[in-house]
Amino acid sequence: MLNLTDVHKTFIGPHGSTVSVLRGISMVVDAGSSTAILGRSGSGKSTLLAILGLLDQPDSGRYEIDGRDTIGLRDGALARIRSEQLGFVYQRFFLLSHLSAYENVETALHHGGPVPRRRRRQLVMEALSQVGLADRVTHRPVQLSGGEQQRVAIARALVRNPSIVLADEPTGALDEQTADSVMSLLMETTRSRGAAVVVVTHDAQVAARTDRVLHLVEGAWAG
Repeated sequence: MLNLTDVHKTFIGPHGSTVSVLRGISMVVDAGSSTAILGRSGSGKSTLLAILGLLDQPDSGRYEIDGRDTIGLRDGALARIRSEQLGFVYQRFFLLSHLSAYENVETALHHGGPVPRRRRRQLVMEALSQVGLADRVTHRPVQLSGGEQQRVAIARALVRNPSIVLADEPTGALDEQTADSVMSLLMETTRSRGAAVVVVTHDAQVAARTDRVLHLVEGAWAG
């Protein structure tokens, strides 16, 4: 489903020096599988996730989604792939404070092809029900706990039935007990929908919940 081949990424440092952030990264993510990318701060995890999410492009190498090479695609084509095939879960939730749980999830349906109103309601309610928040649809983020907010974020990621979910430190803002519950929910909901999930984390306990753990050290795979 996802296939990275010999991906490199560099940035220009503050004094004009070249900083190598990713060095020859190759990986394959199969449909329905779960993968954790484990690494310390500065190891290149965020850059790799940005490339996987089509928010950035590598300097060299190939990145294929369902056999389609994404390198060099125009912004419109990349946006369509993001909206149709990718779901995102972030550490900070990124919920809109003035919107209800229902409306926050619905925002994901405003991108990509139009979805009829009745179908939008069906999709949003299915997603919120799956994360156990069918009784919180009118609540705004301030009225929800941190764990509930992250569950809304998971519902938003799943509402378009993406084939791949990318999660960036999804439990980093939660206490240990809530984090365990949210991680279990994330794994259960993605599996039930047949979606692959890639989790970027520095937490070994979070990584252990996935099928496979890859260790990123200074922009390259360890071992």
